[in-house]
Amino acid sequence: MAQGNIAGVRRDRLSVLRAREAVRYAQGRPKSAGALRAGAAAYLDGVPMHWMKDWPMPFPMLVAQAKGARLTDIDGFEVDDFCLGDTGSMFGHSPKPVVRAIVSQAGAGLTYMLPTVEAMEVGALLCAQFGDFRWQIATTATDANRFSIRVARAVTGRPKILVFNGCYHGTVDEAMVTIEAGRTVTRPGLLGQFADLSLSAVCCEFNDLAGVKAALAVGDVAAILTEPVMTNSCMVLPDAGFHDGLRELATKHGALLIMDETHTISTGLGGYTRVHGLQPDMFVVGKCVAGGMPTAVWGMTDRIAARYLAVNAKRESGHSGMGTTLSANPMQFACLKATLAEVMTEKAYAHMEKLAKRLVGGLSAVIKAKKAPWHVVQVGARVEEICAPGPLCNGRDAALAHVPEVEGALHVALLNRGCLIAPFHNMMLISPATKNRQVDRLIAAFDEVVSELFEKMT
Repeated sequence: MAQGNIAGVRRDRLSVLRAREAVRYAQGRPKSAGALRAGAAAYLDGVPMHWMKDWPMPFPMLVAQAKGARLTDIDGFEVDDFCLGDTGSMFGHSPKPVVRAIVSQAGAGLTYMLPTVEAMEVGALLCAQFGDFRWQIATTATDANRFSIRVARAVTGRPKILVFNGCYHGTVDEAMVTIEAGRTVTRPGLLGQFADLSLSAVCCEFNDLAGVKAALAVGDVAAILTEPVMTNSCMVLPDAGFHDGLRELATKHGALLIMDETHTISTGLGGYTRVHGLQPDMFVVGKCVAGGMPTAVWGMTDRIAARYLAVNAKRESGHSGMGTTLSANPMQFACLKATLAEVMTEKAYAHMEKLAKRLVGGLSAVIKAKKAPWHVVQVGARVEEICAPGPLCNGRDAALAHVPEVEGALHVALLNRGCLIAPFHNMMLISPATKNRQVDRLIAAFDEVVSELFEKMT
């Protein structure tokens, strides 16, 4: 890379684009800016949740409404939404069956710590969709992963969880590790961290079966916790045979295999596990599984369930360390039933896959035409434009490919042209409500911005 360039783009050219687009954004949203000045002081650091400041625009836009694959802010800007709540609304904003379910359940009570007839129906739907697991309901995928880890430790009697460098499993402590000089260490930047996380986790590189084998051979790993594809980084696909290798190694060394499909549910009906015939011991999925209602599900095979029940029966009475009072509430089951039965369908996925391929083709053509050293990756309805050559092999590669300065400039420039993508890693999602014309508008906007960045460059 030539001096003065970043991701193949001249820094001076990038600076001009960033400054101009930031001004354009701010000048166009006086109502959002005014509302923030009037009401943000009550919140810590000015936002209800800290990641609302992670967006690269000068300040957050305040949303007035969202429907399908369109979002409108209080300044009246309508944008095509390809972020979709970072997968939470992957099936579109407020799918009609989910809205009907919410309205129907609202008058019958929101939470009462007891099951419903719909809860009984949802169990069968979960098995039909994701596999024959024994299920539990949580509110977030972080909770579901945390509970799965506790079960794995309980049934194996082992302390450590194996995760992959650069992984994302919510805010689970065991995932907050990285590799430094060949050793597992606590990730830098964690707030309030007082324990050495290498005591409870071991970190390997994705696609490195030799490294996994060596870590498991020590005999202290309760479970491998992994996504089928690394997604909350610059996206990394698994090598051929990697998942078969994980399954074989986990079985050989007495560790469980936990598959977190919270993002890779984009792959197709039943997620990556069903599409590719994976065989995990435990399965986790959250975010969009109930159409946007905060919900996660986690399940285990009959074999693991039997081991867990045996351990649970022998423990002393008291807190198990699992469960939250509002989880498995009737509203979650109403929305789960509507989503699993009417929203998460073969037809929906076929539409999403078709338009995702259209998007990949368009973005790739622009990159090729401008000779940008970038590439595009797709996992079903999930598309990511990466500002580096590919393919990427592991978390180390993904970290090096992450270029926030360029990604942020692209994000704001695309938003100013009516297209909202995720605020990190240039991730884009296609929903069942997304239209061809929306995809084409995104491709055209991307072409305009990239053409400016790479104008007359060879």
